[in-house]
Amino acid sequence: MSDAGDGSGSEDPSGIVGWAKWFWTTDEGAVLYVRDVVTSVGAVLVVGLLLFAISGIWPPMVAVESESMEPNMERGDLVFIVSEDRFVPDEAPTHSGESTGVIPADRAEEVGHTEFNRHGDVIVYRPDGDERRTPVIHRAMLWVGDGENWYDRADPDAVGGADNCEELRNCPAPHAGFITKGDNGVSNSNYDQAGTLSAPVKPGWVVGTAEVKVPYLGQIRLLFSRISPAAVVERPQVDSAADRGAPAAPRPAPTAGSGPAAPSQGGAVAPAA
Repeated sequence: MSDAGDGSGSEDPSGIVGWAKWFWTTDEGAVLYVRDVVTSVGAVLVVGLLLFAISGIWPPMVAVESESMEPNMERGDLVFIVSEDRFVPDEAPTHSGESTGVIPADRAEEVGHTEFNRHGDVIVYRPDGDERRTPVIHRAMLWVGDGENWYDRADPDAVGGADNCEELRNCPAPHAGFITKGDNGVSNSNYDQAGTLSAPVKPGWVVGTAEVKVPYLGQIRLLFSRISPAAVVERPQVDSAADRGAPAAPRPAPTAGSGPAAPSQGGAVAPAA
């Protein structure tokens, strides 16, 4: 007859199933800590994979770095973005026989489509398609065709004081693409394409469309960017009317009052990963 206190009731686990059961049920301190870490990491991976499956983009979230989209997006907001070809709206313009997946503000107004309190989709794009530059989050305002004189379709308050297409940068359009703008009427009173931020945004330059924002959560990502070298915020410049006929080239930003419009600021974003 065995002794009840000889420990025969707590045999060591054997086999994969036995060890797995022991790992998930034991209350031993060190194992409990490891189990909590594994569970947390697993939960994060599951959520990340789920978001990737929905968005089609990695990372599927970006942190807003500037005030260019205020009041509808604040600096430090975390924004969930979706590939523009994920859920293609019928109202989106087509290019080369395929939908661009983005509804600009002029078309959105016709069909009553709003995103973040205004007409038109908010997109994340790479200025001039340059992978080395900081992505920008701004609203798509117009779709213009290759060689189009889009001056008459533009908001006269957003063309940097231009009186005609000849005085407006990127007019006629050098290629088909989106005319974009930040929602902030103070720092971003002009179209991005009226300055030096970017040419009309080709569909291939679009990273994704903004769908949902989580206030303040992006501050964590921005904190890390302060610790490590951060990307430079894009700051486009609007030319004076006398200079618009000259080839587009970056120049030092004018001092206050030296031109018809103050420089607007690009809505830089940082990947939340």
